[in-house]
Amino acid sequence: MTLYRPWEMALGALVLVAAVVFAVVGLTTTGTRLTGAPSYALIAEFRSAEGVRPGTEVRLAGVRVGSVTTMTLDPETFTARVSLQVERDLRLPEDSTLAVSTEGLLGGTFLEILPGGAPFDLEPGGQFADTQSAVSLIALLMRAFTGEPATGEAE
Repeated sequence: MTLYRPWEMALGALVLVAAVVFAVVGLTTTGTRLTGAPSYALIAEFRSAEGVRPGTEVRLAGVRVGSVTTMTLDPETFTARVSLQVERDLRLPEDSTLAVSTEGLLGGTFLEILPGGAPFDLEPGGQFADTQSAVSLIALLMRAFTGEPATGEAE
């Protein structure tokens, strides 16, 4: 009496191969890395970091160069303090801007680095001097329909 049938072994092997293929495709299409690339930490403060969470991608020219590691609320300034890791080989001018961006109307949120032109670079552990907060689509629509001026506009 045999303990297994050859077709059961073949079916089991096929299921394992399919699982490995799905895992590889999933990891490569999402840009997920299994090994931690050498990186350094930077900090930014936002008036509103709506849509940003730990793990949110940080991009430069559309290329993923890092991710958000932590988010906290600064109790003194009531701003969102965001810590992020960027690739170690990436040198950013100290006047670079970090902006909360979206991938279209219904797309996901990411942080976009807009490089400056300063001769000096941000040091590891440094802070972005200029940030651009998230723009709320609902708030924009409310302003358009009610005729209220946008924040910062003269009345």
